[in-house]
Amino acid sequence: MNKAMVIGNLGADPVVHTTKKDTLVTTFSVATTDYWKNSGGESQEKTEWHRIVAYNKLANICGEHLKKGSKVYIEGKMQTRKWEDESTGSDRYTTEIIASSLEMLGGGSSSTSSHDQEQ
Repeated sequence: MNKAMVIGNLGADPVVHTTKKDTLVTTFSVATTDYWKNSGGESQEKTEWHRIVAYNKLANICGEHLKKGSKVYIEGKMQTRKWEDESTGSDRYTTEIIASSLEMLGGGSSSTSSHDQEQ
């Protein structure tokens, strides 16, 4: 099973674009933070950044309704992409969450969207 669930805040406004095949794509990063106390009782925290990719109708919703600081719950699947860095000729990799559903959390109204993602 390949399932990812993340609750966190957007680090920047989403970026929306259309592919050469006219597929709408929105990308954004979500920060999650873990808190704990070390053996000395001191508070510790660690923030992880997750790259999120949404397609088609969900991409449109993300682009229209999310902004930097928005708190969201994202479900999707993990995917690693490989590409060649043209400047060095070396292989590069990135791991992303391909969003299948989104719930906007926090103040005011809460809404849920769930859409099949086609790439």
